[in-house]
Order: sequence, then structure tokens, then C-alpha cells
Amino acid sequence: MGLQPYAINLLARLLKSAAAKTQVIVSTQSVTLVNQFSFEDIIVVDREEKQSVFKRLEKKEMENWLDEYGIGDLWEKNIIGGRPAQVPLQPVLRAAS
Repeated sequence: MGLQPYAINLLARLLKSAAAKTQVIVSTQSVTLVNQFSFEDIIVVDREEKQSVFKRLEKKEMENWLDEYGIGDLWEKNIIGGRPAQVPLQPVLRAAS
């Protein structure tokens, strides 16, 4: 199920309002939603050796990218992580019958 862009913007405002009073943890696949937040608001989670690894983003490392892209765009391009690892496809060999 997807949300209309206006609804995503409204959701982002509600999340920010709630986060001013309590800890809020959100998992999303929405580039539009991620673009509504600042670098300091984002913690990226990656899977490494069967464990979840949490990391805060370093804005200094991404400053050149941020001139042209939003945070969600960088996530979508897998620049900041948090995306499924690319698993190379293995060819399927079948023995001749």
C-alpha cells in the first residue's frame, strides 16, 4: 500500500512532532518520506555477517552528493547503505538427458 505524496509529507510532520516528545523508530521504503528528514535524523541499518549494524550518517562525507540529491535519493542509489545487498545470480546448469 502506498501513500499519496501529500499524505507522506503530513506523516513526516506528525513523526517529527511525536519525536520531540519521545523516541520514534520508523522503517520505510519510501524515498519521499526519507527526503523529509535531515541527515541527523537518519540511522541506517545494514546486515553484516548475520547481524544488524546501525550507523549514523556523517554529513561531511556526503556534502558533495547533497548539492544535487536528497537523502532519500542517496538511499535509493545505495550510496548511504540500508538497502538489500546485491547477490550475484548464479547460473543454473542442467545436465543433458
